[in-house]
Amino acid sequence: MASGDSLLDSAEELDDFSDSGSDYEATLKATKRRKPAVTAPWPPKRPRYKAALRVSSSSSLIPSSTDTSPQQPSSSQTSPRPVTRVNKRSRCISAENIYDAVRSGKSAMVTVVDEWLDSYKPSREAGLLVLINFIVQSCGCKGVVSREMLDSMQNAEIIGTLTKEFNEDSVTYPLCTPGPELKNFKAGLCEFVRVLVRSCRNSLIYDEYLFSSLLALLTGLSDSQVRAFRHTSTLIAMKLMTELVEVAVQVSVQLKTTQRQYDMENGKEAHDQAPGRLEELQATISQLRENREELSSMMNVTFRGVFVHRFRDRLPEIRATCIEELGMWLKTNPEDFLNDGYLKYLGWTLHDKQSPVRLQCVLALQGLYQEKEFIGRLEFFTSRFKKRMLSMVLDKDSGVAVEVVNLLQLIQQTTEEGLSEGECGHIYPLVYASNRALASVAGVFLFKKLKNVIASDNQDNDTSENAAFIQILISFFIQSEFHEHGAYLVDSLWGVARSELRDWEAMTTLLLQEAGLMYDEEGVLIELMMCAIRQAAQATPPVGRTQGKKIIGMKDKKVQEQDRRRITTHFIPLLPQLLAKYSADAGKVTLLLKAPQYFSLEMYSSSPRLEKHLDLLLSQVCCIMEKHTEVTVLEACSNLVSSLCVDRYTFSSRTHLAFSQLMDGLTECLNAYLSDLLQGTADDDDVYSAATALKKIAALSSAMDPTSWKLFDCCLELLKSKMESREFDKELMVSALKCAAFNLMWAKVNAVNSTPAEGELKRLKKEMRSFCKVCETCLSLDQTEIRDQAFELLCDLLLLYSVSSARSEPALQTLVHLPSDSLRSEMAAFLLDYVFSDTEDAELDDEDEEAMKITLLQRKRNQLAGYCKLVIYGVLDLTAATNVFKHYSKYFKDFGDIIKETVSKSKVINPIQSAKTVCLSLQQLFSEMLTEDHSRQDLIEIRDLAKRLAMSFGINLNRARKPLVALHKDGVRFAFRDPSEGEEPQSNGAFLEILSEFSFKLLPQDRTELAAFLKSVCPGAALSWPSVRLYQRSLEGRSSAKAREQEEEGDAVSSHGAPVAKRKRTTPQSSVASTVGGSWLDSSIHSSLATPVFTSTAQKQTAKQLASRATESDTGSVLTEPESEDDFTLESNMRKLKPSRRDQLSSQTGRSLDQQDLNSNLTLLSLIEDDDAEREEEPEIEDYESDSDAESAYTLPSTRHTSASVLDELFD
Repeated sequence: MASGDSLLDSAEELDDFSDSGSDYEATLKATKRRKPAVTAPWPPKRPRYKAALRVSSSSSLIPSSTDTSPQQPSSSQTSPRPVTRVNKRSRCISAENIYDAVRSGKSAMVTVVDEWLDSYKPSREAGLLVLINFIVQSCGCKGVVSREMLDSMQNAEIIGTLTKEFNEDSVTYPLCTPGPELKNFKAGLCEFVRVLVRSCRNSLIYDEYLFSSLLALLTGLSDSQVRAFRHTSTLIAMKLMTELVEVAVQVSVQLKTTQRQYDMENGKEAHDQAPGRLEELQATISQLRENREELSSMMNVTFRGVFVHRFRDRLPEIRATCIEELGMWLKTNPEDFLNDGYLKYLGWTLHDKQSPVRLQCVLALQGLYQEKEFIGRLEFFTSRFKKRMLSMVLDKDSGVAVEVVNLLQLIQQTTEEGLSEGECGHIYPLVYASNRALASVAGVFLFKKLKNVIASDNQDNDTSENAAFIQILISFFIQSEFHEHGAYLVDSLWGVARSELRDWEAMTTLLLQEAGLMYDEEGVLIELMMCAIRQAAQATPPVGRTQGKKIIGMKDKKVQEQDRRRITTHFIPLLPQLLAKYSADAGKVTLLLKAPQYFSLEMYSSSPRLEKHLDLLLSQVCCIMEKHTEVTVLEACSNLVSSLCVDRYTFSSRTHLAFSQLMDGLTECLNAYLSDLLQGTADDDDVYSAATALKKIAALSSAMDPTSWKLFDCCLELLKSKMESREFDKELMVSALKCAAFNLMWAKVNAVNSTPAEGELKRLKKEMRSFCKVCETCLSLDQTEIRDQAFELLCDLLLLYSVSSARSEPALQTLVHLPSDSLRSEMAAFLLDYVFSDTEDAELDDEDEEAMKITLLQRKRNQLAGYCKLVIYGVLDLTAATNVFKHYSKYFKDFGDIIKETVSKSKVINPIQSAKTVCLSLQQLFSEMLTEDHSRQDLIEIRDLAKRLAMSFGINLNRARKPLVALHKDGVRFAFRDPSEGEEPQSNGAFLEILSEFSFKLLPQDRTELAAFLKSVCPGAALSWPSVRLYQRSLEGRSSAKAREQEEEGDAVSSHGAPVAKRKRTTPQSSVASTVGGSWLDSSIHSSLATPVFTSTAQKQTAKQLASRATESDTGSVLTEPESEDDFTLESNMRKLKPSRRDQLSSQTGRSLDQQDLNSNLTLLSLIEDDDAEREEEPEIEDYESDSDAESAYTLPSTRHTSASVLDELFD
């Protein structure tokens, strides 16, 4: 192996080879295309190619295409070949014919190459000319190389001429054409090169004319500053090199074989040797050595003339092609290439800034590490670049990261030292990554590592293999310190460890045995077991790892149903035992109570034996509710009650009876303390006992109808008495609010499902009115929990008792309750004081309280969504949305998605009124600015808000005509309205500056109408005001926004792969992820609106989950590859100057220069890239820094997600 120092060499050693054509030009001039005299085997050269066509087929002098064996090269190159017949069609193949065949991809490439060879053999120059023009045409150039150019001009001059003749109309060329055509052409071109070399490998490859001339041209083209020339020629040269390497390997094998035969023959006695055999073998050896030297010379020219420059080309596709082919050379011919002198290029390219290049580098390394015989030669490379490979597991491109993990898996398996435990620590956390492909390969790595540990530790242990795997997985989960993400660990391992993770018997045995696991290990095992149950029963990945909509096939559904039945059969008898053992642990019980959600519950009624287990389960649930007061446990119990009480199950009556008895006991407990609570004589213990009972009643009320217990009146009296006495017990009042609200909700459901009397409806409406008054009072309390709960319940109940909810049931019109003016004002004030406010956030400054900040944000989003739904569903007027719209810009990061959706839905309800509401929002902000200290900065902020709101009108300007005209007219009237008392005259004139932000959406006829309306409203003296003149200019012709847009287009730099496209306006995207499960406003806005998910009854997300989502949002940019804009800054600057250079050149020389020469110069200016910019901008490879280096963390999605309201199905 070469010295290790060569691997550490800097890329500066390559500075002798410039990336432009100048330095290599000297070599080309020194080695001008050789035209050796025709040797004996070749027929006399025809003076013209057309003359060859006139020769009859019987007298053709074309040499035979029959190849001779390499063992007899002398006969193939020293004696004339027999004459064969060639038809006229064979001689007439042209560059266009070859190009069409390659482009279509449907032609037999062997036939195409054979026809070209038949045309090449009579006249090498003519055949080479066809091949050259094919290459030129493949570059997308319309120029043609003539025979005179080939005879009289050097390569550099030919390339310069072709550059001037390059088609300027389009910047595309065949290799960058989008769509399937690119794939077909590239594959056809590579196949043509492969077949060409293989057809010539025994003869023409050594004629010192065809391939030497071809490589000289390709080397010159690869140094061209025209991207199409450089890209296409580099691809062809690299493919040629790959085929030459394969031929060289074959020649080396033949040489070794022949040398072995020679040694055996030479070792024989003289009388045993065949006559002339030694001389024949010696001649063959000499010829093979000459062939190998010729191949080495061509490979060296290609490598140093093309690869050394182009592997660091500024075009990522060229760099990726070079690295891909280098990997082929290393694997095909390790004797010559697998050394540090060539491996260093792979090491340097690991730092490339473009992910496709890094990907090809990693794939090339995978091919090397798969070969065990290469490991010794890769030892120094591994030690030198292992650190870089480990850092690439956090690559910003997930595809690269996936292949890097596969590469490290190969290193772990094939090398002696493998990866240390610390190095494996870079890969283990990836099992929690949000990208499922990356997490899966990390799961495979972890699984194999754990299996190796088990194999080494389990020799003296009788534990079953699955039980041992579960125990070591528990240890890993605890040590990884990423708790509450068990679902992601299970999903990562599901593909490779499915049998181990579905061994329910091993898991429950570990949990039920007395001297089994430690306390923490039991909790982890329960969490992993429940995640595995969910994965098996639902067959869906956790939140954040969904890969589009996948249609589950019948086979998968059958497997899923089988798994569900196996789970049910196993856990029905064991679940009561597990609940009994862990009944005192809130966390473990909460997890275990989720198990029946994944059961086939109808199996409980399949046999009397299983019904006995149902009774045990109900008994355990009731005991747990009596024992625990934690919100999470009570919610889990209520979800289980809701699942078991479904009427379609035959055992539902038994579950209703069991939980009704539990409700009776809780109601009796509450009534025992109620009188003392109302009189104010209850002590702290009584208050706690009553609050606990009421809390459990509220939890049960969310799952079953509580109206028969008549709890509404006592809850309402309790709330009134506490507010009158100003004794605010948070637990008691929040539970009372929930209990009363659930009674009203269930009463409405019962009214819909039955036909209640008129008196019953009036009583229910009176209760609704009384509850709204109590909640209105709670909104002004200085108690956060009470205030927030009252607001959320109001949003839900006002929706449930709204006009839209009674349209389908005219008999229920009596129940419609509209909020009073005072309630509307209180709710708007709540929104401004506690949602669009930073006071609470400012109080939470410590890093330890970051989770509290996220919880607070989620609560605010929940409240804002509830208020917006009241507007959308007609409970509040559209004008109430001004309290939301005017905060669109300031709070865009936190609430942008909700406000944007509200604006969009409001346009569906009433487009004109929605536009007027937008204008009213801006007017309110403008008026507030005038009442305070007027500043230009405030006006700029309002204009920014106007820009955002203007984008909401979409791109269909015909549909938005009337709303926009109404908005403008309202704005103009506001600007010139009569001043109120205390206001300065015409103080609203500056509002026209804000209004001008909507002008670019107007159609020409509307601009004219509004200009006339402005003159009719505006006083004559005001026409000279700057704001009025600005608004008038916005109505004339192009809008200012459009002008800015065109200026940006003028300076924009088009990508190499496609023409410059007109930039489209896009609505700004929210930086806040939408709530799980899609938009919070999915339904239609028409009369048949479905009742939306309630704000208060939906389960809230935990702080950890929201924190996880925030982390994912913040690091989301890490997972996408933006265009690299800073790679070659100087190049971009040069490109920006090109239009002005062209204009200047045109104006100065238009009269003095010939028009044709001018066009050629302009074409050249537009196609070539600045040589100096290329030299200055090319960074050394060792200085490449991938964006993945900056990665310090991976995205951890959350396992907890918002579930729909438990009452959703009742209101469907």
